[in-house]
Amino acid sequence: MADGAWPRLYNCYKCQNHICCHDDIVSKFFQAESGRAFLFSHAINVVQGPKEDRRLITGLHTVADVHCSDCGEVLGWKYVKAYEQSQKYKEGKFVIAKFKIVKANW
Repeated sequence: MADGAWPRLYNCYKCQNHICCHDDIVSKFFQAESGRAFLFSHAINVVQGPKEDRRLITGLHTVADVHCSDCGEVLGWKYVKAYEQSQKYKEGKFVIAKFKIVKANW
């Protein structure tokens, strides 16, 4: 935290549970079914659903939906496995729909 500033956080839009930190954004250019989404390196206070293979815009991936640990709202998904070499950087990262999170500490 530079200059003693608090980290800029994102909370669940329904219950205000902390979900992710602005500094953990890998990319702002992702797409969820519902619109714009962010790729995060980390997420907290989420529960991972069952793994499943899904054909996404960038090919076949094994993903697991992630839900808010407080209210259960589906926020996005976690990339578990990427089958194409060019997509391996996504493994272990989280896609969170922009409209499912709100800014906190900004």
